[in-house]
Amino acid sequence: MTDKPVVGIPADRRMLGVHPFHCIGEKYITAVVDGADAYAILIPSLGDRQSLAQTLSLVDGLLFTGSPSMVHPKHYQGPTLDEDTCLDPHRDDTTLPLIRQAIALGMPVFGICRGFQEMNVAFGGTLLQKIHETPGKLDHREDKDADLDVQYGPAHPVSVVAGGLIARLTGLSEFQVNSIHQQGVDRLGTGLMAEAIAPDGLVEAFSVADAKHFALATQWHPEWKHQANPVSVKLFAAFGEACRTFKRERGLTMNPE
Repeated sequence: MTDKPVVGIPADRRMLGVHPFHCIGEKYITAVVDGADAYAILIPSLGDRQSLAQTLSLVDGLLFTGSPSMVHPKHYQGPTLDEDTCLDPHRDDTTLPLIRQAIALGMPVFGICRGFQEMNVAFGGTLLQKIHETPGKLDHREDKDADLDVQYGPAHPVSVVAGGLIARLTGLSEFQVNSIHQQGVDRLGTGLMAEAIAPDGLVEAFSVADAKHFALATQWHPEWKHQANPVSVKLFAAFGEACRTFKRERGLTMNPE
């Protein structure tokens, strides 16, 4: 089909050897192509070297992925990170303004892990840098020595906030999620609504309250073997449908009868 909605996925900028590359994990691409039934394109993290307005004119939705890198604390007035912390300022300079502009346009957005943290920061929220060192919080990190299926396996339940988007899409009040992160929400950004809560009170998902279309972020990784998880199936299907609706609405605006 040639009329599928286009979903843009901003890339990490990583050094592979001595050369910079713009990279995206295939699991995210697969979830867009198969789970959302959309056409995926990769967006290089070049900040203002490419027009964000032109980027937004080319896509019908955006997926902000997980990454080994952290959002630089200067964007939320956070404390200095350890020297060996993996950062990606090129991605920060691309995704943070892109999130704000996309939501303002009514474009569907889906944030996962780092993307969840980016969306919170973009709306003025703050982050806990080391949840495992925060009194009263669980250790949300994975066992890096375990097999991937164990790392991405169910780690803890989340309680679904009644009346929210996830509650409407799934009909559930609780379900299990994986847990592969050391950072998380400290203060939720302005205009964001908690959608799912971990047993230690940590916000695990939120939506943008006044967004015209699907605007959701999850701290867990629904893209991992999405087709085998009923909740993930519903989230990506809803994201894809919102992208189709946005594409259709924009087409009517540009080509009125």
